[in-house]
Amino acid sequence: MSIDVAGTTVLVTGASAGLGAEFARRFAERGADLVLVARRADRLEQLADELRGAHGVTVTVLPADLAVTGAATRLRDELTERGIRVGSLVNNAGFGTHGDFASADLGRLGSEIQLNVNSLVDMTHTFMSDLLDGGGALVNVASTAAFQPTPGMAVYGATKAFVLSFTEALWAEARGTRLTVLAVCPGATRTEFFDVVGTEDAAVGRMQTAQQVVATTFRALDRRSSPPSVVSGFANWVTSLSTRLATRRLGVMASARLLGDVRLRASVDR
Repeated sequence: MSIDVAGTTVLVTGASAGLGAEFARRFAERGADLVLVARRADRLEQLADELRGAHGVTVTVLPADLAVTGAATRLRDELTERGIRVGSLVNNAGFGTHGDFASADLGRLGSEIQLNVNSLVDMTHTFMSDLLDGGGALVNVASTAAFQPTPGMAVYGATKAFVLSFTEALWAEARGTRLTVLAVCPGATRTEFFDVVGTEDAAVGRMQTAQQVVATTFRALDRRSSPPSVVSGFANWVTSLSTRLATRRLGVMASARLLGDVRLRASVDR
């Protein structure tokens, strides 16, 4: 059994590269029209041209900064004006920061929370009535960082724990409807994520490709009874299970060592 999205419209955020672009390609292969959202209009247009040429689907490009309050409402208003109704939504936009919490730029952390959490909730709520009517899929990109605290990436890990919990709750709420809800939890993935983070210290284990992560997602979506969440990669799955067996103390200490053993330090200027 495969999820049927042919002839429907799928909105993908963070679609200019990496996982977002790969999600767009896979949905286009299945005959879905696309709405591509990200900040980089030129990258979106390149992808749109590729998908139109390869699959003959309609692709709408809407450059937007989802970290700006009210972005979801403006997107929906724009789509309504164009007569486009979204049947599936992939909330992929997000970024991470690395380093000790005290030294982090508070504005940057605020943007991280805004995009990873607030905007994801806003997009989901804004388009939920359309998703329920369309009976497609809601895919929220979480992370294996959601399964334990992540010292050195404290805010990022907390945001992804929120995404996982939030999505699994919506999965339960969506029972009895035609909407498939799924949180996908990649581990380290070869995308531009680490360029934004500024270091690969957070790249624990062997990196997967975006194609592998998206393939895992579609295998879960195509199941007769789709799970509330899926971890991409066998080693990542085993690690996610092991966090449930360890004490909270052991879990966070193991995570700290894997992420570079980042420590808080007192200011020498005091």
